[in-house]
Amino acid sequence: MVEKNSSESKWRTAKACAAQNCVQVAFIDGGIALRDSKNPDGGILRYSLREWRDFVAGVREGEFDDARL
Repeated sequence: MVEKNSSESKWRTAKACAAQNCVQVAFIDGGIALRDSKNPDGGILRYSLREWRDFVAGVREGEFDDARL
């Protein structure tokens, strides 16, 4: 789901992000929200905790290592 950004959220950026070309993450209404650090006033993507946990588990297990995007 894409929606307007909420400035009330506490957004986090990875410490490894050097050039502000990163994805930022926030906990919003019991779920996870993502936004582009280059456009913090733009839209956000929202996911349930279950969707986020499944995604993180897939990353840790290498599920996306061979993905062709």
